Amino acid sequence: MTTPAVASDDAFELWLNPSISTDLDDDTSIELETAQRFRSAADGRVDTYFFRGWVKQQVSDEFTLAGAVEKRFNDGSSDELRTMQQLSGKHGIFRTRVRLEQRFVEDRGGRMGLRLRPRAGISLPLGDNGKWSVKTDAELFWTLRGTSPGSDTGITGLRTQIGTSYDISDQLSLSLTYLRQQSFRDNAPDRVGHAPLLGVEFSF
Repeated sequence: MTTPAVASDDAFELWLNPSISTDLDDDTSIELETAQRFRSAADGRVDTYFFRGWVKQQVSDEFTLAGAVEKRFNDGSSDELRTMQQLSGKHGIFRTRVRLEQRFVEDRGGRMGLRLRPRAGISLPLGDNGKWSVKTDAELFWTLRGTSPGSDTGITGLRTQIGTSYDISDQLSLSLTYLRQQSFRDNAPDRVGHAPLLGVEFSF
């Protein structure tokens, strides 16, 4: 017997991701990252804004360990506080990242959600001066503990990206990325968001 494929619920979004960072010493840096994600309310998705503070420590030539605290505002829905830890790696053109998130959503009785986000991809420099680069990656969302009793656990999402970045100077970089965010849902169409992601990174 065959079963019909569950259709996806697709929507267009616009994501902005400005950030600023500075070095504390040769191995340690701090970063303030923000994001603005604009969505169509008609699709049942709310606009999201977050402010995230990072402390990053380069532990070797290949790996960087980092921790962050984030405040997330969901327009028309419950706001959220997150803490996170991650390990990022550079292996030639290959890039890896593993992030562990603790999520506290308002009006959930203080219950902590726990989510693991492994990501892998490649980054390729373009041209002789190295100012241009292209990257692509894929990231899984593995929910270990839901933010409310009975919420979905397991692999609940997949994010894929492909884009390019340009280093205007040693301090300023711009990027343009196509991002596809798919949320897996039981007995319902998957939610799929398609978004241009505009990034601005400034360091001093």
